[in-house]
Amino acid sequence: MNPSKNPIYLDNAATTRCDPRVVEAMFPYFSEKFGNAGSRNHRFGWEAEDAIEQAREQCAAVIGAQAKEVVFTSGATESNNLAVKGAAEIYARAPQGQRGRGHIVTVAHEHKAVLDPVHRLEREGFDATFISPPPDGVITAAMVEAAIRPDTILVSVMWANNELGTINEVPEIGRLCHSKEIIFHTDATQWVGKMPTNVEADCIDLLSWSAHKIYGPKGVGGLYVRRRKPRVRLEALQDGGGQERGMRSGTHNVTGIVGFGKACELCRDEADAERPRLLALRTKLERELTSRLDVTQVNGHATRRIPGTANISFAFVEGESLMMGVREIACSSGSACTSASLEPSYVLKSLGIGDEMAHSSLRLSMGRWTTAEEIDRAISLIEGAVNHLRKLSPLYDLHKEGVDISKIVWQTH
Repeated sequence: MNPSKNPIYLDNAATTRCDPRVVEAMFPYFSEKFGNAGSRNHRFGWEAEDAIEQAREQCAAVIGAQAKEVVFTSGATESNNLAVKGAAEIYARAPQGQRGRGHIVTVAHEHKAVLDPVHRLEREGFDATFISPPPDGVITAAMVEAAIRPDTILVSVMWANNELGTINEVPEIGRLCHSKEIIFHTDATQWVGKMPTNVEADCIDLLSWSAHKIYGPKGVGGLYVRRRKPRVRLEALQDGGGQERGMRSGTHNVTGIVGFGKACELCRDEADAERPRLLALRTKLERELTSRLDVTQVNGHATRRIPGTANISFAFVEGESLMMGVREIACSSGSACTSASLEPSYVLKSLGIGDEMAHSSLRLSMGRWTTAEEIDRAISLIEGAVNHLRKLSPLYDLHKEGVDISKIVWQTH
């Protein structure tokens, strides 16, 4: 097959290819070792239980936690729901002389898996503050401190943004929350397995992550729940068999958990070497596109971003047409969870980016199997698509003539 005809996968922030070594580790648990970890009176159950505990050790090691602090879930969305709702219910309190169940601080450009649970809690009597991010997208400890109130019970700030790749001041926010005895949760789905993580040193109480973002299987994830200083308690979202210390009842997905553990182990061993390669690919992609195409901007902080994620807007290009024009590239115009919407990215809009530029943005995310040759092809394809679409744009013609488009007064009839 001609490599130039193969599609280019640049949507690793949405999901990653399962590493063949992960598949190899999982395979026996589909057939030969098929026991239920809850069956503790025969060898098949013991094998499954041993496999889960080995995976728990592997998952804990990649975040610097103890194995007993890892709770297995179906993925980061469930982990976020359990962390946010579970902590809010346990730590709910009404300050003297006030009504309500407590105050939650989060950020306007968090993933919907945090925003929607917080909105639900608002309907159930909690109060919430949604911090507006600055133009570079980075949330600082000072911003969080300004939002904290005497009745704040929970702060939830993601470590790396899923659309921008921007890195928030998570360790500093964690230290702030600990100094005020407030529970701190971070959605680290885009961070863990790519960047160094130590929940103890970084003062994190609750941390969510998912296997399929780090070359593991879909349908499995984890929640770190701190056991000491402070010991964090959660209200379970579902009841049943009492698995996962009663926090997440349900038959264990043994095969998926084994894959999750192996994926974490591989990331722990290989991420340090992978980061500079991904950064070099991202730097080339951004540098070439912004130098070849005018009125093009990289969204988010210039340097404070995870290595493999780029978010670029191309002025005078209609968003859906751009996506159709780069069909050979698997990428996105926002989060995979909201990509079915025709609305411009709420993440980009929260930075003050206008609808037109937000609509014409591409999130291009690289991963373990992305090659330099693929990046070269992607640059060429995007450049060609943008130039073609701009030839069809009368506004781009006006821009080239030096007309300030923003000052045009359009007549309506």
